[in-house]
Amino acid sequence: MTATQETSSTPTDQPEVLVTAEDGVMVITINRPTAKNAVTLAVSEGVAAALDELDARDDLAVGVITGAGGTFCAGMDLKGFLRGERPSLPGRGFAGITMAPPAKPMIAAVEGYALAGGCEIVLACDMVTAGRGAKLGIPEAKRGLVAAAGGLMRLPERIPPNVAMELALTGDFLDAPRAAAIGLVNRLVDDGEALAAALDLARAIATNGPLATRASKQVIVESRGWPLAERWERQASIIEPVFASEDAQEGARAFAEKRAPQWQGR
Repeated sequence: MTATQETSSTPTDQPEVLVTAEDGVMVITINRPTAKNAVTLAVSEGVAAALDELDARDDLAVGVITGAGGTFCAGMDLKGFLRGERPSLPGRGFAGITMAPPAKPMIAAVEGYALAGGCEIVLACDMVTAGRGAKLGIPEAKRGLVAAAGGLMRLPERIPPNVAMELALTGDFLDAPRAAAIGLVNRLVDDGEALAAALDLARAIATNGPLATRASKQVIVESRGWPLAERWERQASIIEPVFASEDAQEGARAFAEKRAPQWQGR
């Protein structure tokens, strides 16, 4: 399973997942601060629905996921687990994201703790911003469990494998400054500024051609598993439609005319 942190839930009249969209950026907020944003089935369903909307809407280019109240996510809600609830969705995984991240770029904005399943949500994202006091980890082994929502597979792809092995086997936390030093965190900022930094990064991406950014993500993600002899052919099948697009023509015209491009996503 994907959680090791004890959590408690407080009833609220607010949704467990908040979604906003502006300037080409969708922000998804896990909204269970009294439970350290531990993930329930309702959270997973809310995140999955938001990610479907992100990929479906032409006016959105980038997603950001964060947690309310100064904590990113403490993992699975253990009280729900003890009631028999599993916060994973078929084909989507934990929190509706770990098995099926969106096709569009995704940024995790981390404050406080991102542990167990919370860390695995981070690892399902493409980029990470974090407050200096943030801590990440997959401490499942301390409870006799394993990081089954992608932590064991993705962490050694993002940081040195021997460090990933240490974190998985000891269950120790990784503080944000060290996470930045070894490449897991893109932008390390003062506590409380992770979301602002994520939005700055997202807006920088959103100004670029949407077909280009989506194809670029696809090549970077998928090429890890391509046989060496097939890399160029497989890349061509993804990027040639971008070069043949109206957006590519618009980008060249805008550069020549010294103006901002008007992307159409086609």
